[in-house]
Amino acid sequence: MTETSSATSMGTLPAGAAQGESSPHSFSRLDGPGVARARRRRGRRRRWVIAALSVLVLALCLTSLMVGHTVYSLDQVWDVIMGRPVDGATFTVGTLRLPRMALALVAGASFGLAGIAFQTLLRNPLASPDIIGISSGASAAAVFAIVVANLSRTQVSLVAVAGGLIVAFAIYVLSAGGAGAGTRLILIGIGVAAMLNSVVAYLLERAGQWDYQEALRWLSGSLGGATWEATVPVIVTLVLAGTLVVTQARALGLAQMGDEAAVGLGVRVPLMRIAVVMGAVALVSVATSAAGPIAFVAFLAGPIAVRLIGAHGSPVIPAALVGAVLVLSADLVGQWVFDTRYPVGVVTGAVGAPFLLYLIVSIHRKGGSL
Repeated sequence: MTETSSATSMGTLPAGAAQGESSPHSFSRLDGPGVARARRRRGRRRRWVIAALSVLVLALCLTSLMVGHTVYSLDQVWDVIMGRPVDGATFTVGTLRLPRMALALVAGASFGLAGIAFQTLLRNPLASPDIIGISSGASAAAVFAIVVANLSRTQVSLVAVAGGLIVAFAIYVLSAGGAGAGTRLILIGIGVAAMLNSVVAYLLERAGQWDYQEALRWLSGSLGGATWEATVPVIVTLVLAGTLVVTQARALGLAQMGDEAAVGLGVRVPLMRIAVVMGAVALVSVATSAAGPIAFVAFLAGPIAVRLIGAHGSPVIPAALVGAVLVLSADLVGQWVFDTRYPVGVVTGAVGAPFLLYLIVSIHRKGGSL
């Protein structure tokens, strides 16, 4: 898939860049009050989408706190949040449900931000961290820490972060330089992910029963046993690295027109790329260390956000909200819809795998290639 065709399939290219502006009539269409009205209309649509997604996130958060084997009222949940004692709810909501909901919220937003950052930067909807090997690096490091090194949960999280960062750096170095670096990075990342998945399979074969169960629970992407100790680092990373990515949203949009055009518009392209990559890798690595590699959230959030807001406007914040919606809703489905409880990653994987196939088939039908 060429970079231009893939970006168009995501809807991230401006219309002029996607269709070409060499036509003498294209400039006349860009002038006049009609363009201003269209820009205001697109801005209103994006604001309405962000508002609707924010309300949906809030509703899912409250539902996660209220619904369970025991259903609590909104007043009871609010009292627990405010620190007032409530019989039964203080422990169930405050100790069990609240950290789980918070981790689902911030991990989903982190995956969504990281996914759209890579997809926009590389102009390819397949360039999400769970496709190009970064999540696999964190997973392999964590399984090694569990099975071989027998480390504590906090130490496993730190090793997972280090693994994600090391693999991201290795993929970047191997793919750097020359034309087609974006496509080369994706292909190298897919190969690295396959290799690391083989390492994970080998480690699981050697694991004892207890270590095997712990590693498998982590690999499936689970919010079970969520604690504030695991959640707080994700919150801090989302605030710091997420802000870094969001501040580069305009530069990312301009870079879709090509490096030369972006430089001409004042974008410092090399610095922008470094900032976005560092921020996105930190987001996905820390989120993965806390919740495991929740499948396909980073991959799905960006394309869904683009389709909601349209081909124009930055999808960065909407993608973060979509990521949060995906994880929160998948956790509710996995816990309460079926007779058996399923980890959140099983639900997102069941949704994401068909979407991946659909995306590949649709790109092929449009004449694109990887």
